Amino acid sequence: MNPNLFAMIAVVLAGGATALQAPTNAKLMGAVGSPVNAAFVSFAIGTAALGILAVILQAKPDVAAARGLPWYIWIGGLYGAIFVVAAAWGVPRLGVALTITLMVAGQLLVGLLLDHFGAFGAPQQPISWGRAAGVALVLAGVLMVRRF
Repeated sequence: MNPNLFAMIAVVLAGGATALQAPTNAKLMGAVGSPVNAAFVSFAIGTAALGILAVILQAKPDVAAARGLPWYIWIGGLYGAIFVVAAAWGVPRLGVALTITLMVAGQLLVGLLLDHFGAFGAPQQPISWGRAAGVALVLAGVLMVRRF
């Protein structure tokens, strides 16, 4: 199988998992009392799963390389926590489709800027009319999901 095709399929499936995560955590929020508590449980389960997977795959970090990283590289989990709390909080108020559509719009807007500047070592891909139009279509999709 083409490696790029495999990567695209894997990312689409991960996106589907994200869509499942939002209503699951919203339901959990009702039981545990807050979106923060739901996110905490979600991250605890995720951390345990990643720990098991790391043991199975015998994944060993390069400690020397990790020590040389700048501070802002270590806060990726914070972004994930914000995402999970916002999704759990947003779904009961906005619905799954609008919550996810808004999150995708935010991801694309920031992603467009990160690509443009080649931030965090990403391949630099300048903003073009086509890329901007793609993001604009997603923003139009947000309006359609909201209104119809």
